[in-house]
Amino acid sequence: MSEPGTGPLLEAIDLHLAFGATPALAGAGLRVHAGEVVAVMGPSGSGKSTLLHCLAGILRPDAGRVRYRGEELSGLADGPRSELRRTEFGFVFQFGQLVPELTSLENVALPLRLGGMRRKAAEARAADWLERLEVAEVAGKRPGETSGGQGQRVAVARALVSTPKVVFADEPTGALDSLNGERVMRLLVGAAKETDAAIVLVTHEPRVAAYSDREIIVRDGKSREVEPTA
Repeated sequence: MSEPGTGPLLEAIDLHLAFGATPALAGAGLRVHAGEVVAVMGPSGSGKSTLLHCLAGILRPDAGRVRYRGEELSGLADGPRSELRRTEFGFVFQFGQLVPELTSLENVALPLRLGGMRRKAAEARAADWLERLEVAEVAGKRPGETSGGQGQRVAVARALVSTPKVVFADEPTGALDSLNGERVMRLLVGAAKETDAAIVLVTHEPRVAAYSDREIIVRDGKSREVEPTA
C-alpha cells in the first residue's frame, strides 16, 4: 500500500454498475484524502449510495477501479475485504442499525469484541467514546430506550471506536430533526478530525453538506465535483 501523503487515501475511477437492466453507475468517480470530509449529493436514485457501497467494498463494480491506499479493492478476496471493513472503515447509517438486544455500551464495544479484544478493555474504550459523543448517560440502555438523536450518536461512537481511516456516513441525519441533526454532524466531524479519519458523507441536505471540505454531485450514475465559490 502507498505511504500516507503520497496520494489519495481512497479513490474510485470510472465506475460502472448495473442491477439487471438498470444502470446505477455510469462512469462515476471521486478521490478522498486523509482527514478530508467529502459530501456526495444528488437526487434519490442518482447512484450516490451505490457509489458509497462500491467505495466501501460492499459492492463490486462491473467495470472501473476502487483503490484504498493504492491497493485495488476488487483484487481482495471476501475475507480480507470484510476484515478491511471491520478495522479500517467505519459506518453510520440513516437509522443507526444498532443491535436491539445489546445496550449502548455493548453496541459500541461490539466491533472491538469481534476483533478479539477482551470485554473489559473493549467496554472501557466504548465508554470513552460514549462520553466523547455526549451520550454516556445511555450506556446501560438498549436502542429502544433512547431517543433518535441519542441512538445516532451511539452509532457514531460505534463507527469511530476502532479508529477507522475512513467513515462512510449514508444520510446520517435523515431520520433526525434539524437540531439533533446539527449536533450529530458537529460531533461526527469533530471526532473524525481528531483522529485524522476521512468521511464520505452521502446526503441530499445542503445544511449537512456544509460540513464537508468538498462536494461531489451524482446524477444519472455520473459524478462531478462542485467548483468552490469565490
